[in-house]
Amino acid sequence: MRRPSAPIRSALLCLFLAATTSSVAAPVPAPAQVRQLLNYEQIHKPLEADAGMVVSQSGHASRIGAQVLRDGGNAVDASVAMAFAMAVTLPRAGNIGGDGYMLIHLADEDRAVAIDFRSMAPALATLDAYVGEDGNLQGHSAGIRAAGVPGTVAGLALAHGKYGRLPWKQLLQPAIRLAGDGMVLSRDEAFALDWGRERLARSAAGAGVFLHPDGSALRAGERLVQADLAWSLRQIAEHGADAFYRGEIAERLDAGMRAHGGLLRKLDLAAYRAIEREPLRGSYRGHELLTMPPSSGGGPGIAMTLNILEQFDLAAMGAGSADALHLLAEATKRAWRDRRAHANDPAAARVPLEGFVSKAYGASRAAAITMERATPAADVEAGDIWAQEGPETTHFSAVDGDGNAVSTTYTIGADFGSGVMIEGTGFLLGNLIGNFSLQAQLEAARDGRAPPANALRPGSRPVSSMAPTMLLRDGRPWLVTGSPGGNTIPGTIVQMIVNVVDFGMNIAEATAFPRIHQQVTTRGELDIERGFSPDTLRILRERGHQPEQGQTIGSTQTLLLEAQRVQGAADPRRPGAEAVAQ
Repeated sequence: MRRPSAPIRSALLCLFLAATTSSVAAPVPAPAQVRQLLNYEQIHKPLEADAGMVVSQSGHASRIGAQVLRDGGNAVDASVAMAFAMAVTLPRAGNIGGDGYMLIHLADEDRAVAIDFRSMAPALATLDAYVGEDGNLQGHSAGIRAAGVPGTVAGLALAHGKYGRLPWKQLLQPAIRLAGDGMVLSRDEAFALDWGRERLARSAAGAGVFLHPDGSALRAGERLVQADLAWSLRQIAEHGADAFYRGEIAERLDAGMRAHGGLLRKLDLAAYRAIEREPLRGSYRGHELLTMPPSSGGGPGIAMTLNILEQFDLAAMGAGSADALHLLAEATKRAWRDRRAHANDPAAARVPLEGFVSKAYGASRAAAITMERATPAADVEAGDIWAQEGPETTHFSAVDGDGNAVSTTYTIGADFGSGVMIEGTGFLLGNLIGNFSLQAQLEAARDGRAPPANALRPGSRPVSSMAPTMLLRDGRPWLVTGSPGGNTIPGTIVQMIVNVVDFGMNIAEATAFPRIHQQVTTRGELDIERGFSPDTLRILRERGHQPEQGQTIGSTQTLLLEAQRVQGAADPRRPGAEAVAQ
């Protein structure tokens, strides 16, 4: 049989290809999907998945949280497991000896709750307990007297008891194994221990865990074993929060405090309660805002800053422009002054929340901003907000396949908290007493004036900048975020929101974009990260700002939820951060 001629062979080949392509070829992705996954305009890409995802500062914790989702747990379960894991993997911030806040959106009930597990001042913690013979404050920022009543275990137990799905004991097993078996330290984990070795040497128990006998910190490649912490976690796994607040852990804490001159007692632990609150609600350019109410001052600060910024067309100014940065700085000054004047423990004083979320009040504060000149931070005063009435933390976020979303920020205060570990417990205590406005309270007492907002009172919770936050679209979580960073937290979260909403960045781009932080001290410098144009900084100086480059600002761990898709972005500012899909 003769072979077909070349033209005929070509024609037959074309027919064959056409037939096979039409019958077996995979469908061509929709243009929007192509643009999302193969987008040459975007330098940074978020992690993408179809269902659940977690993101945290600790890769260990993120992988544990993702496994909980695979095992049938929900976003609350994953968050609880990650929190206990970071008590092991991130001793400078993760904790069961500190406190924090959790924001939960429940998909099946279409509602949100805020859980306040902020530390409380012990009954013996009066102002006089922190005033030395020279009349100055002492012992409030480090050491055994800096410890408040820890809230983390109570907060996690409250969240799990009401909204979790898997057994409590199961959620603690990964953390127990990590603490007991130990983990090999990475370079950055070892560096952090070396950085904090002076503080970690404040107690023999803490030094015995994190330092060598010669006082040097454990090194990269060495194994950090936390046997006493594993014991505490087993107690909590077996007996729930009662083990911490009324059981053997409480007994050990009480005995150690009495032996070393601390103020915390068993009665303080037994009296502690985490509180479920209504989230603070606002809006920004058509998105519903959910954030933390007091005792968080960060949430009200975020709401007010966004209300001020909403009066300006930021999108037209452009990301990183002198105009946009000028407005961020000016809005921050005004929101901070109102927060400092009015934010308080709601059990101690009424807080003007309607003013913090009022669009009219935000507009009135915006009206005082001029684009030509910065207002010196020292000249910005608190407004008439009542007229509207009618250094180290970590954040993690989680969403499950059912659409439940959780945003959690918790802390032990400064790096490694108080630096104190009570014998036999295995965990560091926070230094949250230093978060009260003690200096202002001392000065008011000397002058015979009434104590300021956020004054130290036995049983009170200090105001915090921590503010786990969500934006909702059509009543469903859309952007889930938060950050550590002390006073930089509200501004960091505002910039994350502005980058996504106003400037159209994806969450990875928004995370990586350089940040600023407006100081509100007398000098009022403007902290900046690397990456801003020298021309932009020159314009800011001409307007009266004082930009100064220093350390990185914040560490957002963010999720973005859309139909049939979730995106995650871990902040590269903190080594080891990781988003992990279910």
